[in-house]
Amino acid sequence: MAAHLIGVISDTHGLLRPEAVQALQGVELIIHAGDVGEPKILARLSRIAPVRAVRGNTDRGEFGGSLPLTRVVEVGGLHLYVLHELFTLDLDPKAAGLAAVIYGHSHRPRAEYKDGVLYLNPGSAGPRRFTLPVTLARLHLDGHICKPDFLNLLEP
Repeated sequence: MAAHLIGVISDTHGLLRPEAVQALQGVELIIHAGDVGEPKILARLSRIAPVRAVRGNTDRGEFGGSLPLTRVVEVGGLHLYVLHELFTLDLDPKAAGLAAVIYGHSHRPRAEYKDGVLYLNPGSAGPRRFTLPVTLARLHLDGHICKPDFLNLLEP
């Protein structure tokens, strides 16, 4: 099985920073976990790699309606479940055979494993919120291993 490098971004809220574009170079797929802001964000990301996005709570109107609330993304035989708000998760990821649950909304980068499933929030790559960092994640997939690393887009 070949290794895969996936870009994971969320909560851009209409702002795609040059630092985010740079950090995503070389990924084979980009997952956007919602609160995209506007279609041009997905168009710009798609120039880097194919994009799979979900709707966030602020993605409204025709654009928001064009995005699914959840989606399953398959990469290298692994299934990744993507949604915006983790509290809306309505399935058992382990029983569903998922390798990871990818979400956003809180603007807080977080990675934890529960029952062998990775729960990953890349944080917010858009406008800074309070004192939270501005981040995205890269997800390394190799066989059955999901290993994230976070990139701080604005050095403190």
